[in-house]
Order: sequence, then C-alpha cells, then structure tokens
Amino acid sequence: MQSISVTVIRKLLQAEFVSGSEQWLVKHAIYYNRHDLTQKNSLMFVNRSEIINWEEIDKKGPSLVISDKPLHELKHALANTTVIRVKSTLQAYWKFIEYYRGLFDIPVVALTGTCGKTTTKEMIKHIASKDWNVQASISSKNEPRQSLPYLTGIDHTTKAAVFELGLGNTGNIKHQCMIYQPTIGIITNIGVHHLDGCKNLEGYIKAKSEILEGISPDGTLIINADDENTKKVPLHTFKGKMITVGVHGKADYKASNIQFINNGMRFTLQVSNDKYTIFVPGYGEHQVYNALAAIAAIKEMGLSIHQAIARLKTFKPMARHLEFSTGIGESTIVDDTWTNNPTSVEAALKVLDTIGKDKKIILILGDIKRLGLFEEKYHREIGSMVAQRNIDTLITIGKRAEDIAAQAKKDGTSAEVHMFKDVTGILEILQPKLDKDTVVLIKGPMSSKSMIDFANKLKAL
Repeated sequence: MQSISVTVIRKLLQAEFVSGSEQWLVKHAIYYNRHDLTQKNSLMFVNRSEIINWEEIDKKGPSLVISDKPLHELKHALANTTVIRVKSTLQAYWKFIEYYRGLFDIPVVALTGTCGKTTTKEMIKHIASKDWNVQASISSKNEPRQSLPYLTGIDHTTKAAVFELGLGNTGNIKHQCMIYQPTIGIITNIGVHHLDGCKNLEGYIKAKSEILEGISPDGTLIINADDENTKKVPLHTFKGKMITVGVHGKADYKASNIQFINNGMRFTLQVSNDKYTIFVPGYGEHQVYNALAAIAAIKEMGLSIHQAIARLKTFKPMARHLEFSTGIGESTIVDDTWTNNPTSVEAALKVLDTIGKDKKIILILGDIKRLGLFEEKYHREIGSMVAQRNIDTLITIGKRAEDIAAQAKKDGTSAEVHMFKDVTGILEILQPKLDKDTVVLIKGPMSSKSMIDFANKLKAL
C-alpha cells in the first residue's frame, strides 16, 4: 500500500478526531471483521453495529479506527490506537476507495467469464511482469471481500494491475468494478454457473454484463466473438473501445491453423494485416482463446504483440487445469479438478477428442455445484455429450453426477458405467485398466478434497 498519513485520511474523510496520535503513516487497510488484522500501521473501517476488540487492535498498533459508532463507544485510553469518527462508515469507505484508486494512473485489467479467467489473468501477469511490477489477484481468490486488499496492494512501484472478478450473486461484479475502476475489461466466455445466486441463465448473463458499466468511459472491452451467450450481453451500451477475439468467425484478433503439438497449442494469429505464429503451453482450443484475450490486453496495456508472443512460450499452465501427468501403469492422467461447470467439462472433452485418439478413455466426473434449480438439466446434458464419444469407462462421483451416468446410458453410451457416492472403491476398478494406452480424465469441484487427493493417487507412485 502507498503510505498515507493519518492527518491526510482524517481530512479526506472530514472526520472528527477522537483520540490517539496523527503522527504516523497508514500502510495497510482492512474492513473490520471482513479481513484479518495481522499487520501494524493498519486502518480499519468499523461499522456501527460491530463489536470492537480494542485490546487486539491496540496490540497490532499503531492502528487507525474509522467508525460511525456513538462517541461514547469510541472513547478509550489506548497507547497505540488512533480513533476518528465519521458520519457514515460506508460513505467513508467509498470515499477512501475513490481517493486511493485516483492516486494511480496505470492500466488496470478486470476479467470475468465462466471459464478461463484465472489462466488469462496469469498469462497477462506473466507477460507484463518481465517489464513491470504487476499487482494481481491471487490464484482464483476472487471474492468481492478480497477487493480492498487487492486494490491497496497497488503502490508507487506498480505499473499495471490485473484482477479476476468473482461472481456469486447479482451486484458482485458492479461492486468490484467500483473498487478497481478498470481501464480494460475482459469477458472470456459465458457458460452456465452460479445459477443458485443468479436464478437462471438470463440472470447470470445480466450479472456478467455489469462489467460494461464498470470500465472507465475511455476504456477497452475485450470479448470472445464466438461465444453465443456473450452476444446476449447489451454490448451496444458500451461506449468505449471494443476488441473481439475469435477462432471461428470474424475477429480483431483471429486464430487459425490451430494445432496440438508437444505440450501445447500452435496457431496463426492475424491482427489487421499482420500475421504471427504463436505457441501457448497447455492443450485445448479454450487455451487459444485465453491466449488471444491475453495478447489483446497486453497490447492495450502498452506492450507489444511481439513481447506477448515471446513470453507466452514460457508460461506455465496452472496446476489442476487439464494438467497431464504419467500415472499408474504408465497411463496418462489428466487432472482437471480446479473447477467444474458444464462449459469446462465440454472444453475438457474436446481436448480428449484430440489427445485421446486411438487411446482407451476413462472419465471420472464429479458433481457440478451452484446450478440451482437446473442441476438435473445440465448434468443430463453432460451425459449426452459423453454418450456421443467413444469412452471406455465412465465413473461418476456424487449424487448429482448420477444424472450424468443415467443420461449417458439412456443415450446409448458404449462405456462401462459406474456410479459412486465417493472415491472409495474406485481405484480397485481402475487399477487393472491402467496402462500406457489409457487416458484418465478426472474432473470435479475444487471444494472436493477427496477428488483432488484421488487424482494425486492416480499419478505415478
């Protein structure tokens, strides 16, 4: 965080000084009870209704408490704590956010989408970090409550920032954009997810569309021109610059001649009249889309396409994102236990269509969560996708995933089908089948530690 004096903060918030000292610098910012108080020189916003542990705060001092509690509740004789009183903690919070974000005139990228957010974000960070100090959200920890710490991770040394936008409910993306105030927005794709919070697909698309208003007025929006649900976003309302990426149709950044080669994808990129040969580590057409969005963002951030191409070659695909390993019996294990939704399942199956040619394919599929009232519908659609393929063995884990197995059977799959409540007993069935001609895809939710552990067990011992 950029250090700020207590005096500047008090004047900014037009706050009443209650107690303590103003002769020190704030170096961290939290919202009390939403973030852990772990560091000295922290300011904290405290709501009127919250109970304050004054002893804990003072131990971590110097600390700055900003609150709209009644004055008599804020008067404490503390050695290391400064207290200032505001009319509204919420209004003070947003005033501070606006002030802090305004300190930095740098490119800020915000990404949303059903799949590819984390990988695309990591690609952008990997490319830009060679020249710049880049602030970025960590892994896929993209909950709105993380936004304040991520924003205040920007300081005078930061040259760019890239943040993943989490979506659990309507309003989440709007909230995060108000904090980050992105200059560049990316919608990777829109599939099906979080229908429990957004009610249905239309609500989910509407929630994703919140990014349009969140980008700065003279900013840039990068979208997947091939994605059907993205076309349902009210793109005509966006007043800034729009860039399209694609494979199958017309696009500003267009990929063609896509090939699976050793450890990744090779393709031709066309931008206007210029053509480039690209290699990106990691398998699948979806990885090509991720690379296209990352390259487009890098160019808008002020670096060159040539820089992006050179640095993409050294990008390391993320763990448990279609991660290939040698497993038991020299089989190939494809660990895709990072996330689980219908879009990512389809992407994984498409990778197997190429990588698994002339191989014995074993699918292990877990429950897909957060589909609300549409759980059965989308699990059954996956069952139909499976039935269309030459699968040797289908194993489902969990109650919801039983619908995948049931629909695959109904559609006439040739696969040997097994349904399990958990991972117990699966290895006994698999072990005799595992050899150098076998590919095993294991895909489940990141919340399933048992599936993650089981995937590791399948890998070479």
